[in-house]
Amino acid sequence: MIRVLVVDDEELVRSGLRLILEAAGDIAIAGEARDGAEAVAAARRLRPEVVLMDVRMPGMDGLTAAARLLALPDPPKVVMLTTFDLDEYVHEALRLGAVGFLLKDTPPRELAAAVRTVADGQAMLSPSVTKRLLASYVDRAPSRAEAARRQLAGLTGREEDVIRAVARGLSNAEIGRELRLTEATVKAHVSRLLAKLGLANRVQAAILVHDADLG
Repeated sequence: MIRVLVVDDEELVRSGLRLILEAAGDIAIAGEARDGAEAVAAARRLRPEVVLMDVRMPGMDGLTAAARLLALPDPPKVVMLTTFDLDEYVHEALRLGAVGFLLKDTPPRELAAAVRTVADGQAMLSPSVTKRLLASYVDRAPSRAEAARRQLAGLTGREEDVIRAVARGLSNAEIGRELRLTEATVKAHVSRLLAKLGLANRVQAAILVHDADLG
C-alpha cells in the first residue's frame, strides 16, 4: 500500500481526496493536515511515502512546508495541489525538489495514477499543464540561461536526446519508443543524467532544459 498524507485547509477537499484515493485499492491515507505546520509534524510522525500539499493555506503555506519536508533526511515525495494551472508558487516548489503538481479537479483515475507514478520514483510531469507552467515562470535571464547551457554542455548526444524528452514530459516508456531504447535503458540514462547534473528529479531536469531554452 502507498501511504499518502493529504494536506489542505478545506475539509471538503481533504474528504474528497481521501474517498478518491482509498477507492483505488492500493493507496492508504496515512493522515490529514490542515496547514503546513501540521503537515510537517504529521510527516515526521507518520512517515508517508507521498504528500499531497495544497499551495495556498493560512499560517504556514504549502511552499514553506514543502521546503521543510524536502530537507528531512528521508523526505517523502511531495506533490503540490493547486486550483490554478499557472501558479508561481508551484514553480518555486518544483525548484525546491517537489516531484510535480496536480490540479484539484484532476479526474479520480488520473489522481490515483499520479500517486502511483510518484511513489515509483518518477516525477508527475503533465505535458500540457507543466510545460505551460515552466514556459510562463522560468526567468530566462541571460546569465541563468548561459549557466544552464554550460551545465548541459558536457552531455553526450544520447544524453541530450533523453533530457530533451524528459523536459517534454515523456515517460520512460514513451522515451524508449521514440529513441528505440528499452525502458530499462532509459531509466538508467535518466538516473545517470540526474547524478551527472546534480539534480534531484526529472522536474528539475525539465527546468534546466527550459532555462537553457533547449526544450
